[in-house]
Amino acid sequence: MVKKRSYSPEERARVISLAKEKGPQAAANKFSMPAGTVRTWLHLDKKKGSCLDKEPSSTVIPAASASPQGETNPASKSPPSSKERVAKSYTPSERARALEMAARLGMTATSRSTGISRFTLYDWRRRVRLAASGKVSESPVSGPDEDLRRIREQRILAEWKKHPGLGPSQIRNQLRRQSVKASVHTVRRVMEENGYVLPKVRRDSTHDRTYESTRPNHLWHLDFFHRYVHKQEVFVLLIIDDYSRFIVGMSIWDAERGEAVLQTFEAAVNRYGRPETVMSDGGSSFYAWKGIARFTRFLEELGCDQIIAETPEVNGKIEVLNANVQKELFNQEMFFDLNQTLRRLESWVSFYNMRRTHHSLGGLLVPADRYFGRSDEVLAQIEAGRPPDAVGEPLPVAERLLDLLKVTTHKGLVSVTLMGQQVWPPR
Repeated sequence: MVKKRSYSPEERARVISLAKEKGPQAAANKFSMPAGTVRTWLHLDKKKGSCLDKEPSSTVIPAASASPQGETNPASKSPPSSKERVAKSYTPSERARALEMAARLGMTATSRSTGISRFTLYDWRRRVRLAASGKVSESPVSGPDEDLRRIREQRILAEWKKHPGLGPSQIRNQLRRQSVKASVHTVRRVMEENGYVLPKVRRDSTHDRTYESTRPNHLWHLDFFHRYVHKQEVFVLLIIDDYSRFIVGMSIWDAERGEAVLQTFEAAVNRYGRPETVMSDGGSSFYAWKGIARFTRFLEELGCDQIIAETPEVNGKIEVLNANVQKELFNQEMFFDLNQTLRRLESWVSFYNMRRTHHSLGGLLVPADRYFGRSDEVLAQIEAGRPPDAVGEPLPVAERLLDLLKVTTHKGLVSVTLMGQQVWPPR
């Protein structure tokens, strides 16, 4: 049994002081404690002024902050905050004043006086000349004096508040898709300053075999996961396309039943077409180890191959999806009944398919971009600095033409196709 460690106010003061100077991870390594604890103390210290027990005089500067001559830093100088380590941005008027000073005093003197790098001053002057000659459209000294850093931080916090289950890299990708550029470090800093704690994730590196389909509807993954809604156990069934990570089917049931799989899968086929291969685990609702299951017979009628994953890693894409929906939806909200649960799940699936960027798709694409074949157009819009909404969303289901039953003739021979499978003449 691991005994819970306690810390005195003096120890907390040392940790917080070193964390402000060197960073939370460095302080955690020096004092052999979790980095999440250090970040929590820093957040409380910034929010309430201090997380110590009303003894500010007990703060001790750690030995690591001592100068080479053995003298500690004076108490009047507070350690630099995390914001001071971020590159400074300048307004157009500040750039114009710096360039006017450089024209009078020179680049070196201006750099020493203002703290602006000489390379930055030279770059501003070059861009001003290009704008004056009409070679570029934007000048660094033109435009409104807005606090770009504050605006960017507001956009980061607004996106995180809208989707609290997303991490820093995912928030960065969401903003990048909206033509807002920010590094992962900046997003993580802003989120940590507002209470975000990095989750503890255990990575299992034993599975290194990866695969991906080459086209939509080549391979679908199915799986259940269960949750509790007011002590009532519910089972959520999701169906995902391997190539695009597009969710083609979802439903909520009170048990893992074969009928649930049949109805959900048939609805997905009617909406998006027949897949070539289907992968699931060996659960009783998907497969029968003795005899033939109803779902297997249904796949045989459609002409779909069935793959049974013997280990969860093989069916890893649906396992990751189950973890994401629980982290981003079920762990963030409280549901009153099953109807509200179903409505919120449908809303999340729509967000996941149409708006949520995916790391495995390059970070900027959403599943719908690849599933509906518009990846190149979307990337071109993003690289041009325009939101990809101009490409257009896929047609609604009511406006989409679905060839469920097709009758054709060729050289006098009649051919009947049902759901993409030829039923006449028999093969």
